[in-house]
Amino acid sequence: MTEVRRERADAARNRRAILEAAERLLAEYPPEQVSMERIAAAAGVGKGTVFHRFGSRAGLMRELMVERAHALREAVTDGPPPLGPGAAPRDRLSAFLDAVVEVVGRNKGLLAALGETATAARDSDEDAREQHSVYRFWHGHISGLIAEERPDLDAELLAHILLGALRSGPIVHLLGQGEARRLAESLRLLATGALEA
Repeated sequence: MTEVRRERADAARNRRAILEAAERLLAEYPPEQVSMERIAAAAGVGKGTVFHRFGSRAGLMRELMVERAHALREAVTDGPPPLGPGAAPRDRLSAFLDAVVEVVGRNKGLLAALGETATAARDSDEDAREQHSVYRFWHGHISGLIAEERPDLDAELLAHILLGALRSGPIVHLLGQGEARRLAESLRLLATGALEA
């Protein structure tokens, strides 16, 4: 029983070390320079451990993004306002857009790496479902807040437009130059303008 617990603790520690190493490396280097071997070395584990835990580079990148997205989801559902429940819809929307840009800005290398694996994701229903579940939650939350504040607007389409901006080449380039704050301010301006129109 003790050996099983130690094994589980080691596995959890290895997982955490691998994810943290991947995020650190993606913040420092272009995605194409962040190999599984490099991640393993930075995490202090064997390459086989990384492949055993995540299956592939695409699997590791997806897991890292999903983990960041789940942390944001928990803040939205159970955290304090204005990100969490209890604030006015427009305040929650602004806070959520800031939080999404922070996740994307902190993980711009991760987004680029996920972009590289888009073809692989098309070939894997599981990968596609995971990526779509993150988008679905973000989209559903944004459109829900818009609809709550302004039921007369096309909340579904506005949410797609706001999120679509995060995937455009010029925006990804701006994030790469450390312009996350500028992007957050502009998204808030767009959202506020739509709510006041």
